[in-house]
Amino acid sequence: MAEAAVQLRELEGAQPSSLPAEALQPEQPVLLRGLVRDWPMVQAALESGTRAIDYLRGFHADATVNAVQLHPRHRGRVFYNEDLSGFNFEAQRLGLDTVLDRLQALQAEADPATLYVGSTTVDTCLPGFRAENDITIDGFDPLASIWLGNRTRVAAHYDLPDNIACCAAGRRRFTLFPPGAIGDLYPGPLEFNPAGQVISMVDFHDPDFERFPRFTAALEQALTVEMEPGDALVIPSLWWHHVEALDDFNVLVNYWWRRSPAWMDPPVSVLEYALLALRDLPPEQRQAWRELFDYYVFDFEPGRVEHLPADRRGILSPQDEMQARQLRARIRHRLNR
Repeated sequence: MAEAAVQLRELEGAQPSSLPAEALQPEQPVLLRGLVRDWPMVQAALESGTRAIDYLRGFHADATVNAVQLHPRHRGRVFYNEDLSGFNFEAQRLGLDTVLDRLQALQAEADPATLYVGSTTVDTCLPGFRAENDITIDGFDPLASIWLGNRTRVAAHYDLPDNIACCAAGRRRFTLFPPGAIGDLYPGPLEFNPAGQVISMVDFHDPDFERFPRFTAALEQALTVEMEPGDALVIPSLWWHHVEALDDFNVLVNYWWRRSPAWMDPPVSVLEYALLALRDLPPEQRQAWRELFDYYVFDFEPGRVEHLPADRRGILSPQDEMQARQLRARIRHRLNR
């Protein structure tokens, strides 16, 4: 693994029921060392992987999950196939009990295949788990998901929501990059990727610096941390993160939440429409539209519309749910012409 250059900030003493403000409205990643150390899940995992699996079985519902399996030659790297026409894994729908059985069996193999279950809603597949293993995110209703498997490598990607990732079994290594590092991470296709999010094409364990020379600049601004069971990592919206599960059995529980109203559309919709409407304009027109976007969106200040009567500001007024519906209908009408 290429080494990152910058140290991540760490806080100790935070409590699952009372998170610090910088965890709830994060601007930078921060490690909350030992935040969930007292979870029964974590205590079971500290005994052994087998004990952790047995603990999970106690909450098992008759639920199926999306699992992927990789040949041992891929060394846990969930990625594309050679020509990007597909992926290097086999996707399966399996009962969670079957997944746990297989993971337990794989622990005994010298060169095991990789078995991995990505983001799965905790309350669906493990009802009752959060009654014993949970954190409180005041003012928000987060989506709690579980990730489990053996040794895996998930390519660097970003998520729209803010995120607290709790290491519940096994060790995890996160390498994080600010949103501005995108050009140095060589992102792959937007609409075709392993799990719904664009990923970096760089193999962090064996970076090809001839093909990806700017990756050296990414490493200069990277933050890296190795997490023990019980640690939690706060990842702000749009921060890139490469994730490695380092042990034979690993569990991560994460919480996603957005600091924007539910009626707001996802910004990626704007990005996709901008590819259609703006990217291929002549350079001077793209620059002119950049100025308009800065004026109306990125650098917007309420004072810019004070020269208009309040009842004539239209879509420039502060948004609420009703106005969002009207604007969405306006956009839909334009798209359907």
